[in-house]
Amino acid sequence: MRRFTLVTLFLLISGLVCAGITFGIKAGYNANKLSVNIDSVSSEFKSGMQLGVFFRAGKRFFVQPEVEYSLQGAEYIFNDPSNTGSWHQRITIGSIDIPVLLGVKIINGEKFNLRVNLGPAVSFVTNRQVKDLNEVVPGPITSSEINSVNWSIQAGLGADLWMFTLDLRYQGGLNEIIKDVKQGTQNWTFGSKNNVFLVSVGFKFF
Repeated sequence: MRRFTLVTLFLLISGLVCAGITFGIKAGYNANKLSVNIDSVSSEFKSGMQLGVFFRAGKRFFVQPEVEYSLQGAEYIFNDPSNTGSWHQRITIGSIDIPVLLGVKIINGEKFNLRVNLGPAVSFVTNRQVKDLNEVVPGPITSSEINSVNWSIQAGLGADLWMFTLDLRYQGGLNEIIKDVKQGTQNWTFGSKNNVFLVSVGFKFF
């Protein structure tokens, strides 16, 4: 029975490989920046991570859906000219990201390939944290102002060497993660979209 199971599994994996179907895991680093429409507020890059799985179907032309957990965020700094109302906030956002990429292998060797890919991605925010780094003056943003579902476009280059993968991508936000925030009588129009650089390595099981 065990021998039959192993033979069946081998035949199944061989069939998937011949059909151009690949499954694997991936992990990586990202650096993102939330844009801002307020001249007096600056936005800083923040480092994060990603961890997930991917599925690729096709040989030269392929579709690649992924599911991954991503940790991103930003830092906003408001410098008050009078130096009495300056604030500094750090935002951390954890989300489940689901990109669906279409691609083509511009080099399609047996052991090595080089590919380009493009496609939409949706992010479902699972946790969010806003921390005031200025203990005297709190900032205007609270976690409730962070949008829970966000859309973006991913584009990039990738390479496979034997069972290992490498991907370099840029992700441009399509909707505003933080829109308008009211703090007392002050209205802040952030209009923040998320822009991300992603680097990941992966391993293909077949």
